[in-house]
Amino acid sequence: MRIVLLGPPASGKGTQGRKLSASLGLGYLSTGALLRENIEEGTPLGLSAAPILARGGYLPDDLMCPILADWLIKNDSGKGWVLDGFPRSMPQADFLDRCLSENGASLDAAIALEAPFDELLRRICDRVECLTCRWSGQRSELSKGNICPKCVSPAAPRDDDREENFRNRHVEFINLTIPVIDFYRSSGRLISIPATGTKDKTAAAILSSLEFKI
Repeated sequence: MRIVLLGPPASGKGTQGRKLSASLGLGYLSTGALLRENIEEGTPLGLSAAPILARGGYLPDDLMCPILADWLIKNDSGKGWVLDGFPRSMPQADFLDRCLSENGASLDAAIALEAPFDELLRRICDRVECLTCRWSGQRSELSKGNICPKCVSPAAPRDDDREENFRNRHVEFINLTIPVIDFYRSSGRLISIPATGTKDKTAAAILSSLEFKI
């Protein structure tokens, strides 16, 4: 299966993407985690991405599309994948459809995670990420000493998780990604999932919604 995860910042795309890929045995790409790793390593991509992410913006299509194409070449084994963070604009959605069509494939589902603005803002203010395995969650889930519950490494707030950045990213989501959601809805590929319950309940709802496609 080939699946994309859509949703505003802090809607749980990273958490649900990892859960979904593990449950179905699919590849997984978080474009956000990939970019943050490049920033930390000081790569050319990271140097280009850093100022854009610092102000809460989305990377332009001419940077993101080649990143996605390269990942697909290296990671599309035929079993399928889950993409978290791509596509975030209509040009990116069109690019993905073209890439798949050229290889005789197609997108099976676009899952849109939905949560109200106030809940998203609360999550942002309390979100932490593991510096090693990239697990993401709330402070309340950490062990004593701010230790990741998954790999026992330190976790900390993300550099881009400031309220001003969140508000900028949310505006970008409305302007750029809502049209993508509408596009997938009109083509019959959209599955809308409420993301206000627990992580496990949201994961179960996603799997249930995909049963008829598996």
